[in-house]
Amino acid sequence: MPFIKLTKIERKRIIVLITCLLMAIGAWLFLALNNKYVYTAKTVLVYKNFPQKRAFHALQSDTVDLQVEGTGWQLLFARLRVKPQSISISLDKLNNRNFILFSEQLYNVNRQLETSQKIISVKPDTLYFDFSERTVKRVPVKLVSNFNFVNQFGISNDIEIIPEYVTLSGPEQELEKIKEWPTDTLALKNIQASTGARVAMAQNKLKNVSIFPTSAEVKVPVDEFTEKTVELPLTIINNKEYYNVKLYPKKIKVTFQVALSRYQQIDENFIDAVVDLSEWRNLNHNQLRVKITRFPDYCKLVKIAPAKIDFIIER
Repeated sequence: MPFIKLTKIERKRIIVLITCLLMAIGAWLFLALNNKYVYTAKTVLVYKNFPQKRAFHALQSDTVDLQVEGTGWQLLFARLRVKPQSISISLDKLNNRNFILFSEQLYNVNRQLETSQKIISVKPDTLYFDFSERTVKRVPVKLVSNFNFVNQFGISNDIEIIPEYVTLSGPEQELEKIKEWPTDTLALKNIQASTGARVAMAQNKLKNVSIFPTSAEVKVPVDEFTEKTVELPLTIINNKEYYNVKLYPKKIKVTFQVALSRYQQIDENFIDAVVDLSEWRNLNHNQLRVKITRFPDYCKLVKIAPAKIDFIIER
């Protein structure tokens, strides 16, 4: 099939025609996208100015549909999103009624958006709330941690959390479910010395419960650990018939890791070891397992030698 041969002038005319067509389309798109359009966008509500003496519970979702007036550019590139992604709603009217009207707050809501965006209406326009008397409760702070220590180092004492308790305020039925309040995860790596940090409380997902304070100071005592071995006498438990029991051996050796700062302090007086005679009477064992019933905090048990004891019962 033969190709159509164009002269140099004809080719230039076609190029000019295509260029003009593209410019016309571009101009039309530019004008069209500069026009105002109304579109729907979803956004999340953030409450502020809580009523001081009333605990509230929202009776609908915290996501609403906004009727937004914006340019075609926003409709094209923002993909129906409102900036910012959430809007703040004042709850001060809840001090004397149980609903909030968006129409009363459109001016303040529009001040939170980009200047070229304007909210015309909100669906639903009215938010309803259920109320109860606010109560106050103190619960302990639970540290959520992810610690990684340099070899031979570890926690040498109780971790100090300041404050130890947080104060919650909200409906009594909600506070009854809360026994403790966790922190955000405190992640520390390659620890080889005592350290401190400030950690935030876990995010409050209950909109009708307030928490104070919102952060805590954490002090982690750290020391180098070394091994220590002590010899312990054994105590017989559950010898209800008062048998005369001979143990072989009568003492055991316990090896554990202890912080260097407590090496001299921790000795056999801090550890109790027992054997349970019910293992022979009820389970017919011919050896008794050694059990550690008291052991110092922040020491790490390494081994018990021997772990099982021979015995003779004289009747």
